[in-house]
Amino acid sequence: MCGIVGYIGPREATPIILEGLRRLEYRGYDSAGLAVLQNDQIAVRRDVGKLENLARQVAAAPLNGHVGVGHTRWATHGKPSPTNAHPHVSHNGRTVVVHNGIVENFHELRAELQAAGVRFRSETDTETIVHLIQRELDDGHPLTEAVRRAVRRLRGAHAIVVLNADAPDRLIAVRVGNAGGVALGVGAGEMFIASDVPAILEHTRRMVFLESRQLATVTRDGWTLQTLEGEPIEGQVHTIPWDPVSAARGEYKHFMAKEIHEQPRALTDTLRGRLDFRSGKVWLPDLPLSQEQARALQRIVTVACGTSAYSGLVGRFLIERLARVPVEVDYGSEYRYRDPILDARCAVLAITQSGETVDTLAAMEEARRKGARLWSIVNAIGSQAMRLADGVITMQAGPEIGVASTKAFTASIVDQYLLALYLAQKRGTLSAEAARQHARDLARLPDLVGQALEGEAQIEALAAKLYHYEHFLYLGRGINYPIALEGALKLKEVSYIHAEGYPAGEMKHGPIALIDEGMPVLAIALQDALYEKMLSQIEQVRSRGGRVIALATAGDEAIREKADHVLYVPPTPPLLSPMVSVIPLQLLAYHVALRRGCDVDQPRNLAKSVTVE
Repeated sequence: MCGIVGYIGPREATPIILEGLRRLEYRGYDSAGLAVLQNDQIAVRRDVGKLENLARQVAAAPLNGHVGVGHTRWATHGKPSPTNAHPHVSHNGRTVVVHNGIVENFHELRAELQAAGVRFRSETDTETIVHLIQRELDDGHPLTEAVRRAVRRLRGAHAIVVLNADAPDRLIAVRVGNAGGVALGVGAGEMFIASDVPAILEHTRRMVFLESRQLATVTRDGWTLQTLEGEPIEGQVHTIPWDPVSAARGEYKHFMAKEIHEQPRALTDTLRGRLDFRSGKVWLPDLPLSQEQARALQRIVTVACGTSAYSGLVGRFLIERLARVPVEVDYGSEYRYRDPILDARCAVLAITQSGETVDTLAAMEEARRKGARLWSIVNAIGSQAMRLADGVITMQAGPEIGVASTKAFTASIVDQYLLALYLAQKRGTLSAEAARQHARDLARLPDLVGQALEGEAQIEALAAKLYHYEHFLYLGRGINYPIALEGALKLKEVSYIHAEGYPAGEMKHGPIALIDEGMPVLAIALQDALYEKMLSQIEQVRSRGGRVIALATAGDEAIREKADHVLYVPPTPPLLSPMVSVIPLQLLAYHVALRRGCDVDQPRNLAKSVTVE
């Protein structure tokens, strides 16, 4: 959950940056660093572990200057170490970069730079960015243009801040996709940059939020914006209220909207430090398991409630496909009442955002009594589900305030994908090349989710046409059947519309009787192995006068002839598709609920953590 803070102005930069990073500690990190322009030279301090370690280093060797950048890092490429920590420095020491995101084409860029004589000091993908920028500077381009040209070479979603000793009067900030926010804080004769509002709110309430593919040139007296294509643009200054709730929402009207849009960053953070994108190797340090124990595992039982149960249904596909372990998925609220058959050869996996859901905790207690291995996937550090378990995977999604879970849903699926790869490497069920391919696919996921978010305007327009309906049917097949369940749940949770999710192949076994012009049907019809079967289901709905909203793969124009409305998501590897296809369904539920005047953050009768049976 990387954090970025930058400062330019008359004050000493170091204490402002360190305090800003402290305000982002809740997002988690494994190392931290700071760079300050000091006497025409860039001085850098970096260390692993908590910010106190970096602060002690700075106290021992102070940094004095009025321009600087800081960063807290969760490792993606390369283990936590001072060398791999940000900021990363160019070969001549004149440029530094801090970065949130994953450079998807890191390997080819690194090979290109090495062939040109660049010597890399770290294992990170971020170091490629600073060398690309420095090469453009060496070719005579001014800083803003050099950054713009270099960033256009990158694939993936990114938030980047650049400091250059030869342009001491400015910082450059860039946002591409949805790897994380970039907020510019507007002060009096000073400017601030942060990846999240709380880092700089004590200094200014006036913020400019960068949109995707925007670049800001920031001086102490202000800022200018342009697109990555070089077109100048205007930016809107938002005034953030001082109250903590409004401040935490930042530029968004509701926490649900903020948390939907935070998913690319949450997924990046969930992957950080756990997956080596070069080798495909997974580390789950809080879930110890030997090869012998993994190979002796005969069954996994996932217990969860609500959205987490649907996450578990997706996880079943992932774990069975990759690790070849049978998986059952049970509702936590029902599990202990059927005298389940468990022993030491079984693992019970509890999924719970809050870690305090009483039904899931009761299922865990039942598993403990029967001698099963106990694992949990949780978002709340130190929660009861975390303490009960023998092994744990934390979601790293950050605080989820909206009652209707969004980013915890997708983060928990990624955690199960990592668990599947972890078990596969322990059990020997995947080749080395297959593991590397899965790692390459996962590296693309944050950007794919960011692309799905870019369709929000179309979804908002569709919500205006659908909000008056009182019944919906969601259909999916295979790994996207649970997404039909989740899409229907989101709609009913926040808009109070009756909605059902169904496996599409079962429609003719009952639900088809409900189809008429008053019940829209949302069909998840991606171009995958089940595409033709989904088209058949759509035809059946149309022949009975039903209104069809198709969720389709971008480029599929043929489906327009079969559906009344089409929402597109980018082409996605099949095992990643649930995390991408759920995005339009979350946004549709949100905008339909707004149209109906509902409280999307605190829907009636619902609580964030269900602590009673």
